[in-house]
Amino acid sequence: MSSTPGTVLLSGIVGSTAYGLAHAGSDIDRLGLFAAPTERFHGLHRPAESHVTTAPDRTLHEAAKWCRLALSCNPTASELVWLPEDLYEVRTPLGEELIAIRGSFLSARAVRNAYLGYATQQFRKLLTRDTTDPATRARAAKHARHLVRLLDQAVRLHETGHNLVRLPEPERVRALGERIADDPAHAEVLLAAAEERLDRPGVLPDRPDERPADAWLHRVRAAHYPAAG
Repeated sequence: MSSTPGTVLLSGIVGSTAYGLAHAGSDIDRLGLFAAPTERFHGLHRPAESHVTTAPDRTLHEAAKWCRLALSCNPTASELVWLPEDLYEVRTPLGEELIAIRGSFLSARAVRNAYLGYATQQFRKLLTRDTTDPATRARAAKHARHLVRLLDQAVRLHETGHNLVRLPEPERVRALGERIADDPAHAEVLLAAAEERLDRPGVLPDRPDERPADAWLHRVRAAHYPAAG
């Protein structure tokens, strides 16, 4: 990446590599968050909230936007603070603070809505694929793997309050993905089972606690505002 929109506070490798589902041809996806200089929020136009590049594939969200995404339990954004230790590439003190308060972003309603919503999107994509074409069949299997992963993560979050990004049984997920790609009806059974478990009482509060995120953002803004000369 030729330019950086601000100070990167936390960044790491996400996607199939993080899940343990990567194969020889898999892309390396990176996700991070940055702090724009605080004075840039004082003018007529606010700084861009996201920067996306290819070669390398990297998405950076501004700190406030990332917090909003995490408070809605967006599966893609949220995994940044739950990565295995070896996948972090940038980990500043403010990034460490964010990891320390990661549980405060979680809520039962948001986990259910976000993860089931994303899994349902993957299911709808499966229904539109003509799997007689090998390339389309491969994409269908990928959608199916993500569906299984999302449901597993949703149930684990609901029942334990912990997001296990690196899947404990990647081969099981691959096998289910292949089975669902051949017959999407198998996904309906998994969706119904996950929904039933998410309807039971879990460990997450009904609403997230926004106070730690708000206090963290104040520290971020203070740290990136130049002292008066």
